[in-house]
Amino acid sequence: MKKTITIAFLITAFFAGASGARADFFQYTDDAGVVHITNVPTSKKYKWMMEERRLSVLSPMNPAYKKISKQKFDEMISNAAARYGIDPHLVRAIVKAESDYDEKAVSKKGATGLMQLMPATATRMGVKNIHDPEDNVEGGIKYLSKLLKMFDWQVPLAVAAYNAGENAVVKYGNRIPPYNETQTYVKRVLHYYKDYKGSD
Repeated sequence: MKKTITIAFLITAFFAGASGARADFFQYTDDAGVVHITNVPTSKKYKWMMEERRLSVLSPMNPAYKKISKQKFDEMISNAAARYGIDPHLVRAIVKAESDYDEKAVSKKGATGLMQLMPATATRMGVKNIHDPEDNVEGGIKYLSKLLKMFDWQVPLAVAAYNAGENAVVKYGNRIPPYNETQTYVKRVLHYYKDYKGSD
């Protein structure tokens, strides 16, 4: 137990001191069983352990990744939304709910990209490359525009249709379908939409 605590302490202390630099890790275990770790070996007893790996700023494992991704795509979303007369905050809310700004996201059902377009929907909207963020967003906004017009610009219905399909909304008398997934999805998108609008 003492050995485990010592190891944990040393590793934590080492990372606290070396987090700002790239380094190799070296370690050795002394006669008392204490493990020593450093990036500057002072004895031949130290053996190379591993190289420090710093998270790429574009790695999804990096907490800053989503923020950077959002900034990266915001202008593209604004430009495309303006062409179709749609509030870009609504598009951002859908992107947030659908993919959390992960351009490489693919669902189990095959929905792809920032706006999680199904292949059939992408084809209907004239998307040439569903994996290209710009094409993906263009197709998603075009589809959203179609849904908003179909449901007289009632945002909750258009959002529900984006999730469940326009036929499902029509089937239930132009109301949000009684599907748990869809109802939760609509609430989530509207929540994000309100937040984005309030941040202006």
